[in-house]
Amino acid sequence: MSDDPTTAAVQRYLDELAGDAPPEPVVRALLDRAVRRLRVLCGTLLHRGYPRLTRPPLNLESDEMLGAVVERLLKALGEARPATVRQFFALAGQHMRWELNDLARRLDRAPRPVAVIEGLIPALPGSDSELSTDGRRMIEAIDALPDDEREVFDLVRIQGMTHTEAAALLGVATKTVQRRLDRGLRLLTERLGDLRPDAAAPDSS
Repeated sequence: MSDDPTTAAVQRYLDELAGDAPPEPVVRALLDRAVRRLRVLCGTLLHRGYPRLTRPPLNLESDEMLGAVVERLLKALGEARPATVRQFFALAGQHMRWELNDLARRLDRAPRPVAVIEGLIPALPGSDSELSTDGRRMIEAIDALPDDEREVFDLVRIQGMTHTEAAALLGVATKTVQRRLDRGLRLLTERLGDLRPDAAAPDSS
């Protein structure tokens, strides 16, 4: 990923943003250059993490989500100054999650059952798990991970990067990515193990 022309271009815009140039045109040019990568990340996060938002009644599409995320980033980059591509995409990922969580909360108030992070930790069979209960626990557990483990979990399990791509972006070895991911998953299992479908109740016999 270090050889990706998008990465090099985004870094140039970030360097320019850190200088004396008027920020608004630089931010718009930056987002325009990064839009293809942002579209991929939106689609990956939406379909892997929040698939029920793509179904009725919301029927959310990747481009729809991308528009909302770009609007969020336009505002955020009015103040935030990420210095590296890594920091920029971490900021983008954060705003993607916030956008999807906001949409899920609206469905929650409907109320309709919304399993927020499907596939990461499965809901109990037949459960009507909603964002206000199990979903919020999942989000809080991910946000509570140590910084390194949360960043790798976000890149690999949410944004869909390979271990090699994540390692190149973070400037670490692939084994380090695997080690941080394993630690993060272990912590999530400890905190959310009761949500697993195979978490059987204690044998009373």
